Amino acid sequence: METIYITHPLFRLHEMGAEHPEAPFRLDAIDTQLQRTGLADLLRFLQAKKATDEDLLRVHSLHHIANLKQNAPQDGYYSIDADTRLNVHTLEAAYHAAGAGLLAVDEVFSTTSRTAFCAVRPPGHHACFDQAMGFCFFNNIAVAAAYALEKYELDQVVIVDFDVHHGNGTEDIFAHNDKVQMFGFYQHPLFPGSRHSPPAANMYNEPVPADADSATIRHIVNTYWLPQLRQLKPKLLLISAGFDAHQDDEMGQLQLGDEDFAWITQQVMQATTESTQGRVISMLEGGYDPASLSRSVQAHLQVLAGLVNG
Repeated sequence: METIYITHPLFRLHEMGAEHPEAPFRLDAIDTQLQRTGLADLLRFLQAKKATDEDLLRVHSLHHIANLKQNAPQDGYYSIDADTRLNVHTLEAAYHAAGAGLLAVDEVFSTTSRTAFCAVRPPGHHACFDQAMGFCFFNNIAVAAAYALEKYELDQVVIVDFDVHHGNGTEDIFAHNDKVQMFGFYQHPLFPGSRHSPPAANMYNEPVPADADSATIRHIVNTYWLPQLRQLKPKLLLISAGFDAHQDDEMGQLQLGDEDFAWITQQVMQATTESTQGRVISMLEGGYDPASLSRSVQAHLQVLAGLVNG
């Protein structure tokens, strides 16, 4: 059963200006690593399809979608905030980034493939019900989760988010939805500065201080995540895969290594594999140092594909 790798040429056309960290080089670095190591030969490559407004409206407001359409530029940039800009290609890229998750859901439920990695840009986990922010326009992981719940009549999905930043958009969309359970850690204080306290009962997002290391994160996973994951019996595991918690990534100050992302992936897959029947969809979020990003994605993919244990 091959692991699916979903991407699209549009993801390289979206850019937000010179020196912006969320840039096309991120996908270039990943592709180079996959080719260099031969891992690309073991994946099934698919091109992302475009999400529809109906798909987006499961998790976003009509106002939000209309606002992005209205402000999509014909040339140059339109700034949502100081860090989040649309260029001429951004809106189409964002529609296809959301659509990548829809294709992944259909593939893992209707083919022999059970795992998928969506190498998408722009990322999504900061996009709220009614607001683009933090490099994100549509919440890709939320779009996929809502689609899977509706189309395949699932009673439970789990979202794991290991980005250095709080997946505030995902929490905003799914707080108090008992069909979606979210597990994450994030550096605090750090962008976006949000911290839900007390959190909704279906949210297990743990703030950690700068310089938190592998032992700290593994304690959170072992103590708080895994017992809950084993009890929940989700039908689908979704991963917001941000790699900016790496010790070499200057976007944050956490101290994880390549092997930690592999270990987290292996642990959450193992805890849910019986109920999900091995169905796992991972979507790229952060990760801005090309060397550590590409190595960490490789390590993550090797576990998804069953090539190594974490």
